[in-house]
Order: sequence, then structure tokens, then C-alpha cells
Amino acid sequence: MSAFIIEGGHPLKGDITPQGAKNEALQVLCATLLTSEPVRISNIPDIADVANQIRLLEDIGVKVTRHTRNDMTFQADALNPEYLESEEFLTRSSRLRGSVMFLGPLLARYGHAMTSKPGGDQIGRRRLDTHFLGFRKLGADFIYDRVHGTFDIRAEKGLKGAWMLLDEASVTGTANIIMAAVLAKGETTIYNAACEPYIQQLCRLLNAMGADITGIASNLLTIRGVERLHGAEHLILPDMVEVGSFIGMAAMCGDGVRIRNVRYDQLGIIPDTFRRLGIEVQQEDDDIVVPRQDHYEIDSFIDGSFMTLADAPWPGLTPDLLSVLLVVSTQAKGSVLIHQKMFESRLFFVDKLIDMGAQIILCDPHRAVVVGHDKQLPLHGGRMTSPDIRAGIALLIAAMSAKGTSRIDNIGQIDRGYQDIEQRLSALGAVIRREE
Repeated sequence: MSAFIIEGGHPLKGDITPQGAKNEALQVLCATLLTSEPVRISNIPDIADVANQIRLLEDIGVKVTRHTRNDMTFQADALNPEYLESEEFLTRSSRLRGSVMFLGPLLARYGHAMTSKPGGDQIGRRRLDTHFLGFRKLGADFIYDRVHGTFDIRAEKGLKGAWMLLDEASVTGTANIIMAAVLAKGETTIYNAACEPYIQQLCRLLNAMGADITGIASNLLTIRGVERLHGAEHLILPDMVEVGSFIGMAAMCGDGVRIRNVRYDQLGIIPDTFRRLGIEVQQEDDDIVVPRQDHYEIDSFIDGSFMTLADAPWPGLTPDLLSVLLVVSTQAKGSVLIHQKMFESRLFFVDKLIDMGAQIILCDPHRAVVVGHDKQLPLHGGRMTSPDIRAGIALLIAAMSAKGTSRIDNIGQIDRGYQDIEQRLSALGAVIRREE
């Protein structure tokens, strides 16, 4: 198991460029299964979750041509149907949450798909009902084997377009249903669809491949099924969660940091959320500049009431940034309530911050009150373990701002979502060493 050894207190200064969006990559990689023609995707992040998804695609028969580290062509013209039903495939897919999005494309193209209950971050209950209820609306049947945790989905008569109201605006559920519907007969209407930039990008790729999707960027999608899809090229957006992570790092321990080529128009309320914590976030063309923050004060609502930051479906605040916002709040002036609505285990890492000297009250699994130190009482180094991707990067930010040396174990979790993070932060002045 790998660990990071971090010497805190070194200011970050300079330029950094965000990687490609992890969540978008996992979706558009699955979309390559919908055609036998080549699909070229660039700005793919070289991170563990994406690498595992690509290896799984190769194992089921997808040809992968690597032009560069982050630019690849995928061709699914000779899939191995036997492997798709093998115990090895089911075991491997259970270790990667993104594998659940194989279902929609395989169901659309072959009328049959199997998977195991997928893995991923252990951040609370992450049900898959939305996926399967959507497939059922399109005419598929499924059997869930509770003993082995496997799903067997079939559409022997083919998929047919339907009107559906999703029970929740699930991002992966919406993606899966879209990919199933693009080859279904007739028209499909998805209401209460997720509309995150990841979903918008998936729809744009599918339309470039010959699909007919309208309503992109809204929660009401209309999909007119087509006979077949063809090849296309696609550029993945910068990762907005990484952009937010860098804003948090620059606020807590920066001496002037420029985040380059962020696609500011796709960041939603992320910059303004950091501004609510009193952080100066400047836009310069398509860059974000965070000057040195010797002091930042948490805002209050217009009526003077206590500031609350809560996650919500897009265009609300992404839940993936609440861990970072919580850490940044520990050195602000004032107090804030962090309300993690979607997942009931994501705030459990705060005990590690409390051990480092943070003043945090964990009210319940979903809410934490942070009393900021106004940079008068820095955090102190400690030993901790990364429980998931986003908590891991939050702990790394805390360690870089702390006095003394910290150790973070289980950094494989961080590697799942952040490419070459120690080298990139070291270039800004951080002192981080990886220990195997």
C-alpha cells in the first residue's frame, strides 16, 4: 500500500492545468461500445479508475490504439460475447463502478447484458434502481441474483422508445438510459434527467456519432432512435472537481496560483461557492487566478443567517467538492454548515481533521458545522488514511497547509481520481514524497 509523506507549510506558486474530467471519461468510453467504427477520444485522464475501465474494454474485445498518453482510439467491432458472461468479467466489473455503464450500450447493441453490483467509493448507499427502471421502460427484463449480486438484463424483442420520469436525477442512470435509447425504435423522453456537463458531453458525442438527441443541458431529453451509429472524435472537458480542488489548495496554502484552461463556462456555481467562503477567485479569459489569501471570511445569507453549503443535482453544487470546501473552511474566519445530502458516509473523514486541530462538529452523517480558525491556529501534521477519492484530496490539502509532517495511507484512492498529483503539486512548491 502506498502513502504520501507531506511536509506542510510550503506555499504553492505558479501555474497548473487540470486533467480531463474523470466522470465524463468513464461515460464516453462506454459509448464507444455502441458502434463498430473507430471513436477517437482525447484529453483522457491517466488515472486508476479510467485505466481499469480501458483494460476492461480491451478484455471484452475492444481494440485500443494509444496515440499518446491521453489520446486514444477505440473500436468495438469484435466483442467477445462469452467473456461478457464469464465469472471473471462479473468479478472484475464488481470492482469498478463505471462498469455499470456498459449495460446500456450492450443492451442496445446486442439485446443482452450482465454485470455485478459495482464497486467504487464507499460513501454510503448508491442504489441502481434508476438504471433498471429505465431499462424496463424501454422494454427490457432483468433478474437480480441477490446471492451472487449479479444482474441479467435482456431485451429479446428489442428496445422501444418510451416516456419516463426518473425517480432521481442519477448521472450514471441517465447516461445508461441515454445510451440504451439511442438505438431503440421510436422516441424516448427522459424527464428529471441529470444535466451535468458530463451528460451534456456524452450527448454531444452520441450526436456526432449519428444519434438524435435534443434538450441537451436541460432535465428533459428527447431521443429519437436511429438504426446505427458511426465513428466520431471527442474532446473531454477539464475536470471541474479538480479545478475546485486547486482553488481550495490555492486558498489555504497558495502564494498566487493560476489554474489554466478551466472551461469557465462549464464550472457552474463552483467559483461563486468558494467566493462565499471569502476566497478571491479571479477569472482571466479561460484561466482562474487565486491570489495569496492571508485571510478569508465566510459570508452570510442576505438576511444575516448562518451560511450553509449543500450539494444538489446540477446546476447545483457537485457533492464531489464538499470535502474540499469543508477543509478550506477550517482556516476561514467564521462558521459554516456543510450539508452532504446525497451520501451518508462522506463526512466521516472529519475525525482526521479534528485530530489535526480543526474545530468541527459532526451533527449527523449528513451535516457538519465548521468553526474557522482564520489562519490563526494552523492545522498540525498527523497520520491519516484516505477513505475515498474526494476525502483523500481534502486530507492532502489539509496536510499541505499544516505545520509539521503528515502521512496519508491508502493513496490508491487519490490515484483513482487525480493524475500525477504529487509531481504536479511539487512543481508548484509542495513537498510531497510517495512511499511504497
